[in-house]
Amino acid sequence: MATEIKAILFDLDGTIMDTNELIIQSFLYALNGIVPHDFNREHIIPSMGLPLSMQLQQFSGREQVEDLVAAYREVNLRLHDEYVQAFPHVKEVLARLHEAGIKIGIVTTKIRLTTERGLRFVGLYDYVEPGAIVTIEDVTRPKPDPEPIRLALQAIGTAPGETMMVGDSVVDIQSAEAAGVVSVGVAWSLKGEQVLKESGARHIIQDMRDLYAFVGLE
Repeated sequence: MATEIKAILFDLDGTIMDTNELIIQSFLYALNGIVPHDFNREHIIPSMGLPLSMQLQQFSGREQVEDLVAAYREVNLRLHDEYVQAFPHVKEVLARLHEAGIKIGIVTTKIRLTTERGLRFVGLYDYVEPGAIVTIEDVTRPKPDPEPIRLALQAIGTAPGETMMVGDSVVDIQSAEAAGVVSVGVAWSLKGEQVLKESGARHIIQDMRDLYAFVGLE
């Protein structure tokens, strides 16, 4: 790559933490009796990555979804430790990047409570730069807007061209490109590799260890 990469931002759910089944089960629980009987995981997957309230509005057809958000968060917290784990090689990669001086940030549409709980639970929290966790609560315009990534760049102190954003959803790629950072999609995305390529991802990684090549750690 022409410019040296000094920082890598990561989406959380579906990218470094396997929370896919937890998210799906939380939606099915919160929407029970609200959506048609044939509503299932295939209806949920395409919008994963968007803000929770936006997804619940979309699924329920309702404008006011505070009760659904509360139901979702209740079951999500209750089942959290049963379902959540890091994806393969994530811990080893973040540890090595951190050791090599690559700055690490998190940009997510989750709330801070579950973001930090998840990072601590799977042992990743200490690899993230102080102040470089940007959640839905920190922004007025979440992904796909560039605002969350720009906030992370300010916290980390790197320029867009020397920063990567790694994500599993279209909004991650769109936010990255809008902010001028190098967009990277993960092939293990439930949405499929092709969807990320079509959304403009500059790179697709098949394995988290593929990131080493971008920062000269091969």
